[in-house]
Amino acid sequence: MPSGTLKLVSSMATREVLAALAADYERSGGQPVATEAAGGVDVANRVQAGEAVDVVVLAGNAIDKLIAAERLLAGSRVDLVKSGVAVAVRAGAARPDIGSEAAVRRAVAAAKSLSYSTGPSGSYLEQLFERWGILAQLRSRIVVPPPGVPVGTLVAQGQVEIGFQQLSELMNLPGIDIVGPLPPAIQTITTFSGGIGVRCHDVDAARRLLQYMAAPATAALKRRYGMEPA
Repeated sequence: MPSGTLKLVSSMATREVLAALAADYERSGGQPVATEAAGGVDVANRVQAGEAVDVVVLAGNAIDKLIAAERLLAGSRVDLVKSGVAVAVRAGAARPDIGSEAAVRRAVAAAKSLSYSTGPSGSYLEQLFERWGILAQLRSRIVVPPPGVPVGTLVAQGQVEIGFQQLSELMNLPGIDIVGPLPPAIQTITTFSGGIGVRCHDVDAARRLLQYMAAPATAALKRRYGMEPA
């Protein structure tokens, strides 16, 4: 990595929007930024283990935990984007009714197979299915995506009938149709936030990057990638 380049690591959900924001930041005269994405749990574990990173972008609660563990600088959290969960099926497949909580429950119960991420949205869905009283009967039909593999890829390949993931991770994937977002009654919104690593080589530059990425002027770009400004 060239000297002076900021290293930014994130979960997969924000990979594309952060790459676009970083490119715009560089074009505007900002510090060069090298972006890298992996599964959110993996990224958190790497930072917790002491990996040298300049900026980390994860779900807000994960950033808070890393700050509490003194792996990110106290007071460095900056909220960047918000994202909801959407539903996808294989391109051309019948689209289930997801217009209400009852309809989603029927679609899930009828699906031969389903998949969701291991991140915040997946944890939420497991709690939802548990509340509905159907998690135990679904267990054998749930396909856990390998680390770094989007749920939409499993849907496109026909490995699962219905996929649930952040809209940003489903957009632009070939071979799938996005049925739509979860209905408001059961939608969950994840806030993704940035934090600065305790081993950051240029804290001032990292702060400038996060300020740029949180600026109101970036709202339109965020929406193009299926996100809302935080």
